[in-house]
Amino acid sequence: MNFVNPIEFFASPAFNAGVKIMEIVYLIIGLICIYAAIKNATDKDNPSRAGTAVFWGTLGIVIGIGRFLPPLISGILIFIMAIPAILKKVKIGKSNAPTAEHTKSQAQRIGMKIFIPAFSMGICAIIFAIFFTALANAALIGVSVGVVVAIILLIIYEKENTPNVFMKDSERFLSMVGPFSMLPMLLASLGAIFTAAGVGNVIAGIVGNIIPMGNVNVGIIVYAISMALFTMIMGNAFAAITVMTVGIGYPFVLAFGANPVVIGMLALTCGYCGTLMTPMAANFNIVPVAMLNMKSRYGVIKQQFYIAIPMLIFQIIYMIIFKGI
Repeated sequence: MNFVNPIEFFASPAFNAGVKIMEIVYLIIGLICIYAAIKNATDKDNPSRAGTAVFWGTLGIVIGIGRFLPPLISGILIFIMAIPAILKKVKIGKSNAPTAEHTKSQAQRIGMKIFIPAFSMGICAIIFAIFFTALANAALIGVSVGVVVAIILLIIYEKENTPNVFMKDSERFLSMVGPFSMLPMLLASLGAIFTAAGVGNVIAGIVGNIIPMGNVNVGIIVYAISMALFTMIMGNAFAAITVMTVGIGYPFVLAFGANPVVIGMLALTCGYCGTLMTPMAANFNIVPVAMLNMKSRYGVIKQQFYIAIPMLIFQIIYMIIFKGI
């Protein structure tokens, strides 16, 4: 339910504290996107100032205050946001990237300690997920807290790391990723739409003509492979598992007594094998290419393909062996 009045939302006891904290986090993310819009709108080095500003500005509004907007307004903003992305009018302007010499000197000075801020995000996520179970979105809140911890550590490492530096670098990395930054969210939403539209039931009808009813092992094989393939299409295993479980997992595997914990957990991992092999998983396979300036756009996928296939085969065998535990 959308609350037009944010004061009513934050004062309402109907919403968990974790939900309210995440809204603050989303607001901060939205402000960073709006900063990217303003920076690019005033950047004469950007060949598509208007399109870039429109994209990041509308994205910032939707992420920052989307809960408090009528669904129609949010939909219109998303439609507007998509126009410059489709027309390839979202460009990178003037970069504030540090020089290679500066990066090398800092790496030599800081050494392996540079990984501690990154690890702090994962550690905080685990701590919140284990010890703050009463909070909704505990792991996400933990990641957010971890970002704050990482910022503090980076300031300790180098006093030149002022808030302005973090804002500029946030905009720089957003610009490097570009419209692909929206892909995981859109694909997750698409998975929910597919489920609500009954795609899973359609798949169940098609698969029912192929899989012998009651043959759990064949059902597991089809379920696992479908998870990988549908994840490659969707780019998101969490989006794929809802559709595939409704269409294949439950009627052909779980309904015949297979352990739902084992099957569900491993089916999701099979989906992750698909994640390794698709450009639709932009945050894993396209973003690193942009950040590392790799020559091949699909360089990451080519290296991961030889890992994904053996992993998928192993997961299928594991599911068949331990399905009754």
